[in-house]
Amino acid sequence: MNNPFHHLFPFIRFGDRAIRFFIWTFAFFQILNAKPEIEVKTDLVYATKDKLDLKLDAYLPVSSKVRPSVLVIHGGGWRIGSKRQLGRYASSLAERGFNAFAINYRLAPKHKHPAQIEDCRDAVRWIRQNSGKYRGDPDRIGALGYSAGAHLACLLAVTGKEQRDKEVGTKIRVAVGGGTPCEFMSFPTKNKTLAYWLGGSRKEVPNAYRDASPTEHLDKGDAPIFFFHGEADYLVGMSGAKKMSEEMKKLGIDSHFHLIKEAGHFRAVFNSKAIGASFDFLEKHLKKRGRKKGR
Repeated sequence: MNNPFHHLFPFIRFGDRAIRFFIWTFAFFQILNAKPEIEVKTDLVYATKDKLDLKLDAYLPVSSKVRPSVLVIHGGGWRIGSKRQLGRYASSLAERGFNAFAINYRLAPKHKHPAQIEDCRDAVRWIRQNSGKYRGDPDRIGALGYSAGAHLACLLAVTGKEQRDKEVGTKIRVAVGGGTPCEFMSFPTKNKTLAYWLGGSRKEVPNAYRDASPTEHLDKGDAPIFFFHGEADYLVGMSGAKKMSEEMKKLGIDSHFHLIKEAGHFRAVFNSKAIGASFDFLEKHLKKRGRKKGR
């Protein structure tokens, strides 16, 4: 089947078992073992939706400097996972001088798209509104995620809104996505594999598939994105992220696609070279002081 998204079928079909294994294996290495110069504040409520308190963990450098912030978004097929999953990423970001905020968000199938991206936008607003409290710069906010979390980080990058009237803006400066699903419009029209999250097949709810696809929102005003992807990722094929990166470059947007040789979906998340390069990309776009709109 000549479909760039066919790799996602086993990821969803056998998702609970595969993704739970990934989360628990990765979580084993994510115990909150922050170094003394890092302060961790857990279970801060950033929004309340559907009578559910949405919480985040803040990983904060112990210093008086004003610093940029990074929203850290876990994976899990949009239906499982928690803010602890990428705790090591968040701690490492704090060690490099970022405020890092790892979030929980509403999960499918109880909460379908766009609940997940709406929660991420609320988290950006919370970070911006609480920047003074945590020594953050409200104009220097980025996002990082893996797998489904990468999808949400990239969707943030291409759909952010400037401040309007009294509404807090959701525009971010930069995003990082590892193992990123970038588009759903090539999904077979009658296939209901993603119905648990998008509400039906592409034929039944085409607007949901289009709205959830970062590639469908891409324009020259979007934030830069760094992609990293395993060469042997048979759960989320790399063609979507690679193509999106190429399209961004054509539009004049800074983007980089980092290929990890011989790595699969679960192995790529541990690749220190890719993680280091992605953090360098965040620094490139967030450590500069220049004021940007978005509040």
